[in-house]
Amino acid sequence: MALQSSGQITLSEIGTEFEDSAPYQMSEFYGVADGVPGSGQITIGNFYGKANAQFLAASGGTVTTSGDYKTHVFTSSGTFSVTTAGNSAGSNSVEYLVVAGGAGGGGPGGSGGGAGGYRTATGLSGFSDSTNYTVTVGGGSGGQGTGWQDGTPTGSPSSFHNISTSGGGSAKQTCCGGQGQTGGSGGSGGGGSGGPGSAQPGGTGNIGGYSPVEGYNGGGGASVGYPNGSGGGGAGGAGANGEGSAGGPGRSSSLSGSSVYRAVGGTGGYETRQGGGSSGGANTGSGGQGGGAWGNGGGSGGSGIVVVKYKYQ
Repeated sequence: MALQSSGQITLSEIGTEFEDSAPYQMSEFYGVADGVPGSGQITIGNFYGKANAQFLAASGGTVTTSGDYKTHVFTSSGTFSVTTAGNSAGSNSVEYLVVAGGAGGGGPGGSGGGAGGYRTATGLSGFSDSTNYTVTVGGGSGGQGTGWQDGTPTGSPSSFHNISTSGGGSAKQTCCGGQGQTGGSGGSGGGGSGGPGSAQPGGTGNIGGYSPVEGYNGGGGASVGYPNGSGGGGAGGAGANGEGSAGGPGRSSSLSGSSVYRAVGGTGGYETRQGGGSSGGANTGSGGQGGGAWGNGGGSGGSGIVVVKYKYQ
């Protein structure tokens, strides 16, 4: 319980709050709380409203410890269970990474899937004692099959506390008569497709309207003599325009331990390329690659991830 904010405070009360034993000396309390000097002059007034420091304590996910910090990694949905919210400066806030699932790639000659929305920052606060916070890790969508379809599904969103990200925008295949289709919108937009009939733009990224953005637009297809798809948008930039073009770049983070590059847009497919589209990696939120020549489907989008890091001592 915090000390009073005005009036008389005794050394005994300070000692009780900070778990010291008599006889008491003011020098014993240097730096025991934020705002209390670590050396030099110290007065009773320095202790108004101060409390014995408590740090955030929680469970959930896969937990690792390094120095004074704990990191919780969620590769599937779960619960971040707070037992102690903490009362020292910065102890009630966390650094986070929330990545949604990426979209799968389009079918034969289809576009690349959009990457899942990507958000990371420090200073997320507002945690309470003995409270469970739901963690949702979005799955990546499957790639389009070998037949014609009206685009792949979007990736699934991820969320933690009051932070959410949007699933990757759907990839598209060139339709009947060589008509291109506009890429789907999402955290990052899916690539647009093209062909002899028309070429269409990529889908819109950052549909959550966040700042900084969670992702970028997909690229546009090309008006050429065979079905083709452009690159899906990524967390670090837009997908490239044109047949079989590159997906937008992702972003790297070392919050989970080692540095990992995530939320890369899927590469576009085109009819003269052989083979099916490759898939986005698990827990990367990357988009799947578009398929090649007829009979080759697109790759699946990668699932998302949630990472939470905080000072625990």
